[in-house]
Amino acid sequence: MMRVYLLVEGQTEETFVRELLMPHFARMGRYLTPIIASTRSGHKGGVVSYAKVRPQIERLCKQDVGAVVSTMFDLYALPSDFPGKNSTEWARQRSGADKAALVEHEMSRDIGQRNFIPYIQVHEFEALLFTEPRRFADWAEPSVVDTLIQVCTSSKPEDINDDPRTAPSKRILAAMPAYQKPVHGPLIACDIGLDVMRAACPHFAQWLAQLDALND
Repeated sequence: MMRVYLLVEGQTEETFVRELLMPHFARMGRYLTPIIASTRSGHKGGVVSYAKVRPQIERLCKQDVGAVVSTMFDLYALPSDFPGKNSTEWARQRSGADKAALVEHEMSRDIGQRNFIPYIQVHEFEALLFTEPRRFADWAEPSVVDTLIQVCTSSKPEDINDDPRTAPSKRILAAMPAYQKPVHGPLIACDIGLDVMRAACPHFAQWLAQLDALND
């Protein structure tokens, strides 16, 4: 069975991996293990700098060379020291997916391990929930659902931008102040299902396709 370690940003992503990704890949002979990134001694969750997560990625790659290591970090508010963010190429990228691909490419080159497949979520986890906002109906008033659906009429989930006022999570919180990411996020994601997310989010689907294609 192929082992895959996923270094993730926080509790929400860890639950998402356990509830949606692990069952899917287990059927294909891939055993996924989510690991929440450490920020400082005794604390986990959040990506405060590339300098903090780089040693964790490298250690995972080297301690089990027969396994694959990947990441699930948000492009939104990604620290400026991540590879590619301060390059001349960054400003030339036309979309969030292009920016994520640039960072992934530069991370792969910086880490330099053959068993590393970086992934940057465009623009953040909540973009996946916009693939089917009707699923918020069990947790919010109809007016909230209507507001979220309206967002999708003018923007695809991965194109919802990274402005601090209009990023995916900010739009959800503006419509639904009671939204709690670690609680509602994975539950709504499970209701939506992996197939719907893959169909609506090309960058996300490309990452999963890479994991699908792994050889034992």
